[in-house]
Amino acid sequence: MTDDTVDAAAESFQDMSLDELREEIEDIDRGIVELIARRTYVADTVAKVKAEKDLPTTDESQEERVMERAGKNAAHFEVDSNLVKAIFRLLIEMNKAEQRQNR
Repeated sequence: MTDDTVDAAAESFQDMSLDELREEIEDIDRGIVELIARRTYVADTVAKVKAEKDLPTTDESQEERVMERAGKNAAHFEVDSNLVKAIFRLLIEMNKAEQRQNR
């Protein structure tokens, strides 16, 4: 979502009823779950590549890059950086646990 899209959405939300706002949140939640599913699929594919190449499950430098990027994206969209990083930490830990389990 671009800055202009966020601004336009914020303006349109002001004219929505409570039910419409809740419906919008439902749509956003569905989109979040879809993105988590896509990310998980890609992470599973990464795990397969790591296993084929006999690479370790944990890549701390990659995790640091992901967390740094999450913080920058949070700042860009004016979202609490600690919250965003906590979500990404959870996603990373879940992916690593899955990778360890499948090895």
